This record gives sequence, C-alpha cells and structure tokens, in this order.
Amino acid sequence: MKKTCTRRTFLKKAVAFSAGTFLTSSFGYMYARYIEPRQLDVVEQTITSPNIPESFHNVKILQFSDIHLGLSYNLPLLERLVEKMNILRPDIVLFTGDLIDIPNEYLHMKKVAPILKQVYAPLGKFSIFGNHDHGGYGTEMYKQIMHDSEFKLLVNEVVHIRLVDNSYIAIGGLDDILLGKPSYAHTLGQLSKDIFSIIMVHEPDVAQKVALYPVDLQLSGHSHGGQIQIPFYGPLITPPLSTLYREGMYEVGDSKMQLYVNRGLGTTRLPFRFLAKPEITLFTLKKGPIGNPS
Repeated sequence: MKKTCTRRTFLKKAVAFSAGTFLTSSFGYMYARYIEPRQLDVVEQTITSPNIPESFHNVKILQFSDIHLGLSYNLPLLERLVEKMNILRPDIVLFTGDLIDIPNEYLHMKKVAPILKQVYAPLGKFSIFGNHDHGGYGTEMYKQIMHDSEFKLLVNEVVHIRLVDNSYIAIGGLDDILLGKPSYAHTLGQLSKDIFSIIMVHEPDVAQKVALYPVDLQLSGHSHGGQIQIPFYGPLITPPLSTLYREGMYEVGDSKMQLYVNRGLGTTRLPFRFLAKPEITLFTLKKGPIGNPS
C-alpha cells in the first residue's frame, strides 16, 4: 500500500510539473491568457421535480456568473455574451454575482447597463450580490447597474414567477455570504416544500446550510471552476467558500437538494484560465420524479 501511494504521489507531482511547464511555455501562456478565457461553453442541464407545475414543463432558465469586468473581460466580450444568451431564448435569466472585478477602479461603468438591458427573458431577469459587487465600494454602483439594466436584484428576498394559470415557482437570493448580510431564516423560511424553489447564493459551500430549508435547487458561482486546473491535481487555488463544491452538479444534504456551481465567465487575480472554460448554463425544467427526466 505504501508503495502504491508513493507511486501515485510521484505521478501526481509529475503531471503537475508537466502542466506547470506547459503553462510557462510561450504557447501555454498564450492559450491560458488569450484563448481559453475567450471560449464559451454552453452547458445544458435538465432539472426534474414533481414540484414543477405542468405549465412550467420545458421552461428554460439561463444562469451566468462572475463576469469580472476590468481584468480580462471587456465590453465587446459582454456584448457577444448577450447576443449568445438571446439566441438561446431563455424564459428566465439569473445572474449569480461578481459583475465588475474592482468597481471603484472601473472606467466604463455607464456603458455596462445598456448592454445588459438587451438581455431578453419574458418571465424575468434576476440577480444577486457577489463579494466583488460589495467590494471596492461597489454596492451602490451595482444596485444602479442592475436597476438600469432591468434586473431585479434579490437581497434576502423571494419572488414568485407566476403564469396565466396562476401556477408559480419561487426564486430567491441571499445577500453575499462573505461581504454582505445574508439572512437564511428570513429568506429561506418563506419557502414551502410543495412549491418548486430556486435560490441563488454566490458562494457554493453554504449549500449544506441552505439544504436544511425546502430548497429544490441552489445556483452558485464564485469558484471559477478553479480557474487554473492541473490534471489529476485539481484547482491550484479556489476562493473561500468554494472548496467543497467547485463546478457542476451536486446533491446536498438529506433532502438531496440539487446544487449547481457555474464556472463563470471572467477571471480574477490572474487573467488566466486553464481547463476551466468559461460557461453559461441553460436549465430546462421538467415535471416528473427527481432524477428521472421525461
């Protein structure tokens, strides 16, 4: 056993060294700096639950997250992103935080809302605070951008998306965990186990706490999928509260609450992405037994 573990550790270090060598090569640098950060992965997920009303069957919800305007993500990229999202024709659009990397240093603040305003979602556009939205004296700036772009900013709030037959689902948002003032009991206490609910929380690792309430789906970002991943090693660094859940779909707690962690679009700290391609996520709601999409 000791020999096997030693061999495994050696191979892990060898792969990490090879990946590090690749990243420091001229091609590796160019790829991680200029190619992968400008790619876009459209991830499609099916969410199945008996709580989804018949009239919401096949409703499409698009999540985008962690744009971090200012470091490597610019306004032309944002314009192309909005065009791509509109082509997908979502019914509901959800933004799970971190719009601008350092708000008080960003020079094009007034140009952001006119672009985001073009996002089309007939059943509504909703957003939450990320830690960067509160940081850099950005709280009021972010509020104004969301208002001007016609996104409903949910701060410890739950709203109902209601159709003409009076059926509805609940969508809520907690304030940012790291720099805001999240209120779990006030917000999540409004939910019912019989009503399908989606809760947006920027940081994913609080999912175990969220799962204590009747939440069907938690949507998060923050992790950037590790931003720089090394094969057989994983992310080099993940932000606080994104070390348990880094990307993709999970089941959490005794309730089997579904959690999806979006890899986001931009970068922070370092303008690189490697094996953590930017993504937007398109969820299709299906009425039916959990885990058995029809």
